[in-house]
Formats: sequence, C-alpha cells, structure tokens
Amino acid sequence: MHILIIGAAGMVGRKLTARLVAEGGIKGRSLEKLTLVDVIKPETPQEFAGVVVAREADLSTQGEAEKLIQSRPDVIFHLAAIVSAEAELDFDKGYRVNLDGTRYLFDAIRIAHDQDGYRPRVVFTSSIAVVGAPLPYPIPDDFHLTPLTSYGTQKAISELLLSDYTRRGFFDGIGIRLPTVCIRPGKPNKAASGFFSNILREPLIGQEAVLPVSEDVRHWHTSPRSAVGYLIHAANLDLETVGPRRNLSMPGVSATVGEQIEALRRVAGDRAVRLIRRVPDEMIMKMVSGWAPGFEAKRATELGFTAEKNFDEIIRVHIEDELGGSL
Repeated sequence: MHILIIGAAGMVGRKLTARLVAEGGIKGRSLEKLTLVDVIKPETPQEFAGVVVAREADLSTQGEAEKLIQSRPDVIFHLAAIVSAEAELDFDKGYRVNLDGTRYLFDAIRIAHDQDGYRPRVVFTSSIAVVGAPLPYPIPDDFHLTPLTSYGTQKAISELLLSDYTRRGFFDGIGIRLPTVCIRPGKPNKAASGFFSNILREPLIGQEAVLPVSEDVRHWHTSPRSAVGYLIHAANLDLETVGPRRNLSMPGVSATVGEQIEALRRVAGDRAVRLIRRVPDEMIMKMVSGWAPGFEAKRATELGFTAEKNFDEIIRVHIEDELGGSL
C-alpha cells in the first residue's frame, strides 16, 4: 500500500505518520510506501523499512497536484491548510491555499480517473468552522453550513467539492470535521483557537500563558491522539456505510474555558492556574463568539469514531504523549 500525506510536516501530519508506521498499514494491507509532502520538507521516519519519499511542495501551485498523484497512491490524507486567523488576515492566501490547492488536488485525481480508472481513498480534514452562530447546543448532524469566517467558508466549499467528486465516482472521499485540537504540543501558532492550548500547555511546564477571552466561552475539543485516530478510522471505514453525506462532525469534549482551567487545577494544582494572565483581545473575542459549543456527532459515533470523555482526560493525554507521563 502507498499512502500520501499532504501537510505531513504539521503537528497532526507528523503524528499521523508515526502512527501509520507503528501500525504498519491500514485496511488490512501492509504499508510499503509513504509520500510525505508539505511546504517545508517533512522529516523521514527512520524506523520505517519501506520506501519513503519526503519532498517540499506547495499544493496551491498549479501542476504540483499532478506530480503528487503520478505514482497513484492508494490513500491520500489531505491535511494541508493555513489556520483560521491567518486566513482571516490574508484573504488571498487563505483562498489560494485552503480552496485552490484542494480543487487542484481533486481535479488532478479526476483527470487521472478518466485516464486509467484511478480511484483512491481521500481523507480530507475539514473543520467545525463550517458552522457559525446562531447555533443550538448541541449542534445536530444535519445542521446547515453557516460559516462566519473565510477559513470556515473555504472548508465548507471544499466539503461540497468532496461530496460531488465522490458522487461522480472520481475518488472515494470522506471529510472529517476536526474539533479544535487541544492540547497542541510545541510553540503557539497563528490559529485564533491557539489560546485553548496555550492556557494549559504553558502552565503545565511552569510558563505564563495569556487568556484573551472570558471564562464562559464554550467550545468543542479533541486531543491530537484522537484527531489522528479519526483520520485512520476514516481511511479504514467501508464508506458504503456512510452513504452520500460524506462530511462528518467528529465526537469531542464540550467545555468552557473556566472548565478547562478547573481541569488544569485538578491535574496540576493551583500553581499552574496562577500562571494564566487575562489579556482581552477584541478580534479573538469577536471570532469565538460565533464558534461551535458542541456537537451531537451521532453519525460519527455510530460509525465507530471515538474521543475523550472530559478535559481531565485531554490534559492527561498531553502529559503522557508530550511530557513523558508525569509533571
């Protein structure tokens, strides 16, 4: 089996690569080749005995998508995107990377299908940003797409393209609406949602963190471990059981910022909580006011997707996976 990961240098891409190598394949087939692509060259997993191609490429450049599928990968994980705040600040870049790159990929596969019947499994990372206020709680699976950001709009359009290209038989696609991934390891990024991770990650290692919103903000979360689990489960699924509605809201944990902080207190104590500094940010507060508080995720749960049950679990996953299992 040949697997292509576009966006392989990002946090989820790196963890997905490691998990695929550790598990040795998907869909009952042995993993023989990995192609890892990003705008910066991804690291090569040293422990993988098969063929690895790691290369620098920008999917939003015309002609790159055709090169990526020239070797006809069996499964394509499309993770490449710029994050929400960057897409909002740079309108042209957001549409070029998040929409045009996706369309180029889908069209390259369509042309290859017309040439020789090529029909891969495509797993696309969408986002809960495809919905926006006013929102019920919990949000049902059949809630209409109401994005209130450019990022959410770009993901919503891509979802529609995925459904149509799948309907036409060009590829076998599934879209995974990721909750906000928390706690993200590493340094803060440009995502407007980054503070959800920052207010936990930094205090866990004794560093100060800034909270730009009020503690009553409620949102939908998942751990990096569960996010990777969604992707692999999506690649393994018999998509005939999914039906024509190929974009799924994933299960997760609904919590207010205050509940996050109390979970941090239970796991790491008052000293960690005291490292959180309140600095209101009007732009971020405006953006989060329309964000999803939580989903039913009934379809995904019935299809076998799983996540943590509470924020204590999410924090402990971070400690296990990133901090050696203890504070």
